[in-house]
Amino acid sequence: MKLSRRSFVQSTLASAAAVATWRGIPIVAAVEPKSWEFKPDQNIIGAPSDPSDWPTYRERLRAWRELTKRQLNYDDALYRKPEFAWAASSFACCFVMLCDETFYDPRSADYTVDAFLDDGRRTFGGYDSLVLWHAYPRIGVDDRNQFDFYRDMPGGLNGLRDLSRHCRRRGVKVFLDYNPWDTGTRRERKSDWEMLAGLVAAIEADGIFLDTMDKGASEFRARLDAARPGVILEGERALPIENIHDHHASWAQTFTDSEPPGVLRDKWFERRHLQHQINRWKYDHTGELQTAWMNGSGMMVWENVFGSWVPWSPRDRSILRAMLPIQRRYAELFSGENWTPLVPTSQPGLFGSLWEGQGLRLWTLVNRRNEPVSGRLVEIEAQAGAKVCDLVLGEELRPEAVAGRLQITGSLPARGIGCILAGNPAQLGGDFGGFLKRQHRTHARADFNAATPHRETRLRGVAPGVRAKQVPTGMVEIPPATLELAIEMRQRECGFYESAPPRGREFADSYRFNTQTFRRRVEFKRFAIGLTPVTNAEFARFLSATRWKPRRAENFLKHWTGAKPPAGREDHPVVYVDLDDARAYARWAGQRLPTEEEWQYAAQGNDGRAYPWGNEIEPGRCNDGKSGGTTPVSAFPLGGSPFGCYDMCGNVWQWTESERSDGRTRFCIIRGGSFFSARGSNWYLDGGPRPANFATKFLLMWSGLDRCATVGFRCVKDLD
Repeated sequence: MKLSRRSFVQSTLASAAAVATWRGIPIVAAVEPKSWEFKPDQNIIGAPSDPSDWPTYRERLRAWRELTKRQLNYDDALYRKPEFAWAASSFACCFVMLCDETFYDPRSADYTVDAFLDDGRRTFGGYDSLVLWHAYPRIGVDDRNQFDFYRDMPGGLNGLRDLSRHCRRRGVKVFLDYNPWDTGTRRERKSDWEMLAGLVAAIEADGIFLDTMDKGASEFRARLDAARPGVILEGERALPIENIHDHHASWAQTFTDSEPPGVLRDKWFERRHLQHQINRWKYDHTGELQTAWMNGSGMMVWENVFGSWVPWSPRDRSILRAMLPIQRRYAELFSGENWTPLVPTSQPGLFGSLWEGQGLRLWTLVNRRNEPVSGRLVEIEAQAGAKVCDLVLGEELRPEAVAGRLQITGSLPARGIGCILAGNPAQLGGDFGGFLKRQHRTHARADFNAATPHRETRLRGVAPGVRAKQVPTGMVEIPPATLELAIEMRQRECGFYESAPPRGREFADSYRFNTQTFRRRVEFKRFAIGLTPVTNAEFARFLSATRWKPRRAENFLKHWTGAKPPAGREDHPVVYVDLDDARAYARWAGQRLPTEEEWQYAAQGNDGRAYPWGNEIEPGRCNDGKSGGTTPVSAFPLGGSPFGCYDMCGNVWQWTESERSDGRTRFCIIRGGSFFSARGSNWYLDGGPRPANFATKFLLMWSGLDRCATVGFRCVKDLD
């Protein structure tokens, strides 16, 4: 009989409480200790604060594991398959935005994988795997689905396959991303699971990251195995223990640990299951690092959070650089059966785990205190001929022997880690001396500064144009004014104008789709703006006059046929143009793109109205999507702005000359909304007609992705 998750947990707890011995070893007292409660239904099984309770805690862990395996009739067949062995040692996974300027260079139009991985080695100690994140928070601007976003990456699927192969040559595995909430964009003829299996085969991916999910469908395992051997599933939410058998890894996101470090439930249950600790909005990662270190598990490195810059401190980077070489070298110990949590230590606030195997004993130590600890750290049993080394410092130790036991002394920095290894030279290996020297060099460059580095967001300058005395044909004059603009932006985790989000819980809460208001006092000089967005016909005249050829032509004027606008849509706004295409047209016309502030002033006038025509959305005033596509630029004369501008709400989003970059994320503010709105999820970019003061932070990558079915532009001209 298959139990529900709740019934299964209750049954297991009841069975554990009833068992007095296991293989003759006392397991649990008849009465639960008053100082702590054993909770194996938690993601981290919290540890008791009193060290005298630790032996009982360990026995309860052991009993629960054995009973749970019997309850589940657990089968570890997939963990025994050699093609999946890599997952147990994928300790450092980097969550990389494919649009990150250090991963893709928009100037050279190339992935910069080697530079990215080299920097990761210097900064964090190297990555074992990458999550190639692609669509959110961009998805929803038009009807392209999550699979289209991968197809529209530089070089298409072949480019991603080459990237994947290059990463593997560097010893780095690659994850694709799956967004189950993407149901409101263009639908494929195949199921999502079929599409994912096809992508895995085409890109030669090694894993699938299951965004917002705790597990994948059981039948998907067979599809993946047929597509490519050794592909693992890793979910964002806590993995149910019933699914460990076919999920080799999982996120340990925002797990709450006890003060004496607890045990990761899933890692304790299946030692070869790897969990990546992650708390994306935190600037202090020592808690996650210590949980990973005490549990022989991994870390998710994530600094560019969907366009928000949340950097690691030098201290946290130094800790990870010290950890990773040890974890990789002794991966079999950390995934083996001989793990003893919470061994005795000699300092308050100092905690340790013991890992044994292959004739070696390895202690992972963490200092939970906010000040250094020094002096005697642990006491270990002496063994004839064994060397004792500090693997974090990269030094051999000469501990004092007292009554057959060795007194290990040293110091750990505030919130720092330590590692003691004991073993005979034969077990240490012929290359151990070199390993120790490398660790010593790594420690020599450690920096325990807990402050995080700032990254400045810069606005691209607006090139001054030739000023005109008269308003050009097709434009309208906007008079000079000094206004305080209220600009609204919806928080989508990608942040706002500045790269760094507000610190603390305030931002973690606010990203859940709240609207933020920014007030900006702006002095406007006299300028003219296009009465309408640039049309297909106008853009065709530009091409005829200039023979403009974009450097990268992917998706350029995708809606045209035979280099001509679609018949009957000559007076519709031109779309499938990127910022460079729009700027090229503006230069040819002797004009430029408007700043977002100029665009807003032209749309709402000087009275701060919500929409070009007033303060309420009204039918018949704009293209609200009922047409199913774009409409002629002057189709809604009742929707004009106070200055007579058409299409400043709905129809198509419009580029502005408000491009910014922090060196990792480029973005442009787009305005006006469009006819299209992806429905069914809050994760989509806001669609449909938008208020005049609504600004969308639109992440930029490259032409093939930046050209959209719903983004056009209009021009401005500086006036004397």
